[in-house]
Amino acid sequence: MSDLPYVTLSCCISLDGYLDTARPPKLALSNAADFDRVDEVRARNDVILVGARTVRRDDPRLLIRSSERQDRREASGLCRTPWKATVTLSGELDPAARFFTLGDTTKLVYCPRGVADGLRRRLGDRATVVALGEEPTIAAILADLGERGIRRVMVEGGGTTLTEFLAADLADELQLAIAPFFVGEPAAPRFVGDADFPWTTDRRARLVEARPIEDVVLLRYALSERFVGAP
Repeated sequence: MSDLPYVTLSCCISLDGYLDTARPPKLALSNAADFDRVDEVRARNDVILVGARTVRRDDPRLLIRSSERQDRREASGLCRTPWKATVTLSGELDPAARFFTLGDTTKLVYCPRGVADGLRRRLGDRATVVALGEEPTIAAILADLGERGIRRVMVEGGGTTLTEFLAADLADELQLAIAPFFVGEPAAPRFVGDADFPWTTDRRARLVEARPIEDVVLLRYALSERFVGAP
């Protein structure tokens, strides 16, 4: 794992472990102060990665909001906002999604070999389509990003993608914000699904920070020996 990019998983959940409600509009779980913290974390990463379901469901921008942080990146020789990456099995992505249309930065789409040609025709020059065998794995995605010079990856969801990174034991830290309310909808998306996770009663994740951010609580867990302390 030492030659793969450093991976930070980041999300905000309700007290009962949900990422959103079952129906639109998108639920704002966090508060302004925590959104600003997330913006700073984005600014420290090279790529922001989400699953294709998140692209379809939430239509996220995945951009740095602060112009000051954009200026800081540019002064360091970086693009003003990190690259974007997503992974799809079906190839069902809308080229009009904000993932593709917003931000002057590289956009990568990882997919199975069988849907790559159709995706390239649909997306045109809005993204680089990367075919990774019959089904992209987390290890293969990280290896490809590493070969492209990427050193830090921020994964912002959704639940399926977070589950896959955790189950593969290929995350270095988890930044989990807890909102002070319940969702209580069984059909709503949860933080993680069922999986064989490597953290058990015999291998407990190491809590390195617990910080109130107004009415939200941030929990940071070290998930590998590569954990770095900077927020």
